[in-house]
Amino acid sequence: MKGFLEDANYSIGLLDEGATLADVIDNCIYEHTHTGKRAFYVGDLGKLVKKNIQWQNVMAPIKPFYPVRCNSTPGVLEILGTLGIGFACSSKSEMALVQDLGIAPENIIYTNPCKQASQIKYAAKAGINIMTCDNDIELKKIARNHPNAKLLLHIATEDITADEEMNMKFGTTLKNCRHLMECAKELGVQIVGVKFHVSGSCKELQTYIHAISDARCVFDMAEEFGFKMNMLDIGGGFTGSELQLEEVNHVIRPLLDVYFPKESGVNVIAEPGFYYVSSAFTLAVNIIAKKTVEYDKLLPSEVEQTRNHDEPVFTYYINDGVYGSFASKLSEKLNTIPEVHKKYKEDEPLFASSLWGPSCDELDQIVENCFLPELSVGDWLIFDNMGSGTLGEQSTFNDYQRPLIYYMMSFSDWDEMQDAGIASDTLMKNFFFVPSCIQLSPEDRFSTAA
Repeated sequence: MKGFLEDANYSIGLLDEGATLADVIDNCIYEHTHTGKRAFYVGDLGKLVKKNIQWQNVMAPIKPFYPVRCNSTPGVLEILGTLGIGFACSSKSEMALVQDLGIAPENIIYTNPCKQASQIKYAAKAGINIMTCDNDIELKKIARNHPNAKLLLHIATEDITADEEMNMKFGTTLKNCRHLMECAKELGVQIVGVKFHVSGSCKELQTYIHAISDARCVFDMAEEFGFKMNMLDIGGGFTGSELQLEEVNHVIRPLLDVYFPKESGVNVIAEPGFYYVSSAFTLAVNIIAKKTVEYDKLLPSEVEQTRNHDEPVFTYYINDGVYGSFASKLSEKLNTIPEVHKKYKEDEPLFASSLWGPSCDELDQIVENCFLPELSVGDWLIFDNMGSGTLGEQSTFNDYQRPLIYYMMSFSDWDEMQDAGIASDTLMKNFFFVPSCIQLSPEDRFSTAA
């Protein structure tokens, strides 16, 4: 059935009006303290429903295509599948996951800028025709392995931020688009649209204006070659903030109405990933080791200058790290700060602290500096906004155990799904009732995404 994995081995807790996600976290920590202190996630799948309603209210008729790499856990994919969202896949395994949902091939795009020939062949066999391309070598590879491919030319954006170098890494120039069209014509490959991507860290919304104008130029260029263009992909970069979403819409809507009006037949799509899943997941980790040092050379100089040198500096090691849930920390700053789970007095002293993963690797630093009350081995830390870039395939480095995942949804969010006509008997089989006061057992109630 569309939207549901036949062999999905997980369940979703349906919270009554008296239960909260904080209660779920408390109960899970209680259970883990007695059964083995393993890191775990609590995922509020109702937030996906709310984000989709928000998207439809602000961005419609732009259709979202969710980038599977952001969070490929079954609960997320199934809910998004039932909401009618498309999927942007970067690998064979991601395409297979989405296919198992029963999603139609036309609602899947293959977006990896550096595709393996074997995976292009897989897409061809699966009928997944829409894919991106930004250079002639990739174009020739696609032509050899997928003659029915329909290409979106990925154009570079001029994002004047610290991420500019990364944004220019993929995407071609307007000048090179003509060369690619000439090659595509010779090879008999269809070009059907344009893609661009603006980073979520970009503060200059003018970047969208330039990108949409460039896309219009490419569409006009394509007419000269006889290509029938019908798709514009404005990429991702949506932070999850409703204000940012409204600001982007305010900038792009007038241009889309002028350059790509409804009567043009061009379907405008986007790739919101972080937007949907980041705030939906909370990670709980346990402190497994602790060191006290008089002087920590890793502390920023401004911290070292302001702190009392008689105070200790604490280094804590937790049971998750950059080879697991904090993998994105290797390439970008952590967008969340730790919260201490146990209660402590408001006037309790705070100490300069750093957080490290369990691998003992010098790269496995999670938080360089933060101020925390003195903690003990066995205490728990909570990280919010951990739903994006943390829940895909993870390393087995140092016998790393993947965190358990506990899915939840409130009755009100479930009602919204029913009102939208997407709550079926098949989905209902994945739900169980969670009273306001209950100790949750992962063995009896939940399953992992491992």
